[in-house]
Amino acid sequence: MKATSIADAEHYLWGHACDGWHLLATDDLSVIEERMPPGSFEQRHFHTRARQFFYVLDGEATLELDGTIHRLRRGDGLHIPPEVAHQVRNNGSDDVRFLVISAPKAHGDRVAAPLAFGAS
Repeated sequence: MKATSIADAEHYLWGHACDGWHLLATDDLSVIEERMPPGSFEQRHFHTRARQFFYVLDGEATLELDGTIHRLRRGDGLHIPPEVAHQVRNNGSDDVRFLVISAPKAHGDRVAAPLAFGAS
């Protein structure tokens, strides 16, 4: 075992200019640090098995969870149970950085969901 950081973790791109780093990638637990530039968002979706915890490191994330909007600032976190539709956005003017902790891993367990009423 060794310490890890975004400097040596597996990097990937997603969405429109968003970054992700696999800090821990096992079948039963995933820890990813993500960066979203201003104006970026992910597709609304849910996971059939994985539960997730989003924890904001810097900036402010807007997370829609089952039709309710949550504004998460540095030091805030939110649990997302399996089968609950959600979408994260960066509506701010600065990058947002956050951790996504999933158990079991969420990769391969993603189902597209329609937009929530009034969402864009």
